[in-house]
Amino acid sequence: MSWGGAFKCTRSEQSEKKQQMSQNENSTTMQSAGNHRSNTCCFCWCCCCSYPWREDDDRFRRTSGDIKLETLQKCEASAKPTAEEVHSWAQSFDKLMKTPAGRNVFREFLRTEYSEENMLFWLSCEDLKNEANKSVIEDKARMIYEDYISILSPKEVSLDSRVREVINKKMAEPTTHTFEDAQLQIYTLMHRDSYPRFLNSSVYKSLLQRSSSTSSES
Repeated sequence: MSWGGAFKCTRSEQSEKKQQMSQNENSTTMQSAGNHRSNTCCFCWCCCCSYPWREDDDRFRRTSGDIKLETLQKCEASAKPTAEEVHSWAQSFDKLMKTPAGRNVFREFLRTEYSEENMLFWLSCEDLKNEANKSVIEDKARMIYEDYISILSPKEVSLDSRVREVINKKMAEPTTHTFEDAQLQIYTLMHRDSYPRFLNSSVYKSLLQRSSSTSSES
């Protein structure tokens, strides 16, 4: 065999080997992709779907969010207010806030102004005051802080820097009185800012009209 023939044969063998290696690589890639795809969702194929811990983490966050949302949407249990009660709410803010029915109606109004978090914070503080278990107090205080005090929360209430500083110090060892200053500030804010508008709102006026009609009929 001539050197030319040997060279041609070698080139031919190398070409065949490269082609075979390329086919093997493609086959391996497709097999790997198939295995990878089996762990993904049915709508997409990306790295974020291939890790089970991400799915568990997302599921946990969704569950936590649902629980918090359910808690937020739950209103206080209250009987239907009497005509006398509804009229008394216009006499003072204290009378409105002392009845569950009044708080629920006022909360409905605050929702229309996108300031429902003020009432939710106040109610959470009231709930904290009634707690006796130390570990539960710490847990509830932490949740209140994360939901209404943290600047990262979408439900952050408006507090001045002095009150925030006091809360930050007290959070080292939270008690039932940790948020007292903040609760008073938000109560005052609702009284001065939201309460006058509530009395002139359609929410209160329609309730006042219905209660007056019911009272006259009876």
